[in-house]
Amino acid sequence: MRKFITRLSLALAFALSSIALLPAQTATRSLSLDDLAKIKDVRDPQCAPDGRSVAFVVQTTDMKEDKTNTHIWTVDIDGKNERQLTSSQDSESSPKFSPDGRYLSFTSSRPGKARGNQVWLLDRNGGEAFQLTEVKGRLQGYEWSPDSKRLALVVGDPDPETADAPVVSGGNPAAGAGNGAATPGAGGRGNNVPKPIVIDRYKYKQDGQGYLLSGRHSYIYLFDIESKKFDRLTNGKVDESGPSWSPDGSRIAFMSNRNPDPDREPSSQLFVVDAKPGSTEKAVTPITSRGGRGRAEWSPDGKRVAFLEGDEKKYGAYGMEHLTIVAADGSAPPQRVASSEALDRGVSQPRWGDDGKNIFAIVTDDMSAYGARIPVGTGSAVAITDKPIVLGARHSAGSCAVAISGDDTHPNEIYSASAAGGTLKFQQLTHQNDALFNELQFGKTEVVTAKSKDGTEVHALLTTPPGYAAGTKIPMLLRIHGGPNGQDQHSFSFERQWFAANGYAVLAVNYRGSAGRGAKYSKAIAADWGHYEVDDLEAGVDAVIKMGVADPARLGVGGWSYGGILTDYMIASDTRFKAATSGAGTAFTVAFYGTDQYIIQYDYEIGPPWDPKAWETYQKISYPFLHANRIKTPTLFLGGERDFNVPVQGGQQMYQALRSLNIDTQLIIYPNETHGISRPSYIKDRYERYLAWYAKYLKSGSTTTTAGQK
Repeated sequence: MRKFITRLSLALAFALSSIALLPAQTATRSLSLDDLAKIKDVRDPQCAPDGRSVAFVVQTTDMKEDKTNTHIWTVDIDGKNERQLTSSQDSESSPKFSPDGRYLSFTSSRPGKARGNQVWLLDRNGGEAFQLTEVKGRLQGYEWSPDSKRLALVVGDPDPETADAPVVSGGNPAAGAGNGAATPGAGGRGNNVPKPIVIDRYKYKQDGQGYLLSGRHSYIYLFDIESKKFDRLTNGKVDESGPSWSPDGSRIAFMSNRNPDPDREPSSQLFVVDAKPGSTEKAVTPITSRGGRGRAEWSPDGKRVAFLEGDEKKYGAYGMEHLTIVAADGSAPPQRVASSEALDRGVSQPRWGDDGKNIFAIVTDDMSAYGARIPVGTGSAVAITDKPIVLGARHSAGSCAVAISGDDTHPNEIYSASAAGGTLKFQQLTHQNDALFNELQFGKTEVVTAKSKDGTEVHALLTTPPGYAAGTKIPMLLRIHGGPNGQDQHSFSFERQWFAANGYAVLAVNYRGSAGRGAKYSKAIAADWGHYEVDDLEAGVDAVIKMGVADPARLGVGGWSYGGILTDYMIASDTRFKAATSGAGTAFTVAFYGTDQYIIQYDYEIGPPWDPKAWETYQKISYPFLHANRIKTPTLFLGGERDFNVPVQGGQQMYQALRSLNIDTQLIIYPNETHGISRPSYIKDRYERYLAWYAKYLKSGSTTTTAGQK
């Protein structure tokens, strides 16, 4: 039976990240670009049911093969016996222990009885991993039943235009509009000629997926471990996701969008269904423009379900997650939790306490992500960790409580916590990056507070080079985060530390539109892009100049995604910047209507271009392109060739404008890459180009460290 997280164990998991990390050896050198490939990404911790060990995922980079790999590791709860369990060439992820503790499961595309991503099992008593499922669709996720006898699988229909397109055994997929991506052909003659891509959906693009085609869905299936039989859970005809077993295993809660046109109303309802094949589901939340998100969480008694609700689609780009509770039988309407709403902050990872009176969650707040106990009845939410702190994924089972965390100078690792004699005892469990980071010197990161033009208080992080002498004016880079609904926070940033290692002060401003400062702060920029953000960014720059750190004659700016968009706004507003790098940005907004994945934002936040009032807004927010003749800053533009999030045409337009105006510029396009550049050699290339571009204009005549040199 599923073990619910107790108040104590969850509090421990939250608190563990606020402790000091283990003492490091004397650092001997500065960070180099070669170190980027050496840093291991630790994630997805999973406690064993007996509380004695933790499974987790480690991602490494193979520069020779130009790819990343993920494998499953385990470590004992006392921090001993940290070891790698899997090592195929096809990577493994999503580790989960069966509730009875017999198996450790994971997903992998390694060769087996069926192609594609499958669930594999490792018997904890010994032996090699064996393939459990033979899914012939797209396995997207899975959850163990409390009795360890079944799995709930989320499986997407296979591409109907591929040669081998059978459905999942026992399946009954229905026709209609669904998510899917066209599979590119190999080109050439005969059977290798790609078929035409037929588009008939309102929203027809999604970065990483490609073109969204009708006729493909994702459904929930039940898989019996002993008989290996697949069965559709329901007879529904639209996408289903996020299955969550009730404590007694008799029901499953899941999300599904049952709007007449899901593309126009991207909000999901919460459904509850008996955990039997072919059951009829019951909607326990109404169809609204806000809808549910993620995975629902059952109360210990199985009578209520907690889930996260979004904001109306007009503010979809700036919304926060709201903690909401509904009766599992649908007998009462959903209610947002008052104590959570009073925080005016987004929450994530909700988990019930054993008493059913509190929910524990992570709260995104002003450069931190802290733990809180949130009463579901009367009372106020209570922080159970100190700030600054940034909590990542966490898990608990029995006496085991673990969480991912790091800080400004340490990458993420896994920590455990336990109670001993009325005190909390903390322990770092994983040490994947200790050896590397013990060699390195890092710059100091401090909080900077500034006042924007209208008096709004703006917060930022400033990182200075190792050994920086106070009062020394040095070149400064304003590096702007994307989103905009995200935040720069107290977690390890290779980019900030690497630029600092090369002699730059690095400023990261949480401008209006960012998360962590409340709904009003986030929504202030709706349909008014490039206004308050620019004011806030300027205020941060002015503050660091006033501090005597930034040399006003050597200022650079740059960012990716919305950070690239804001870079274009900055260089069209302020000629102080001597160099800029704009990645995956756009400055002629109306030209992207229908070419990217944000059709709902265009139609509902701004309005369609044929609306006269909306047209005025499009012109106003397109000023970097329409007034490109104001720009004097040499600018490097970059983007992914197959980016459907912010298509590379945005960088092409700005590059062409500056080239036509005889402003020094260059355009870099990374072949076959989507919005987030993922090929290791391209990631390295991007950093090399950043450094060379900034050095050319901000360190003229000086010798600057380049990639691979020490």
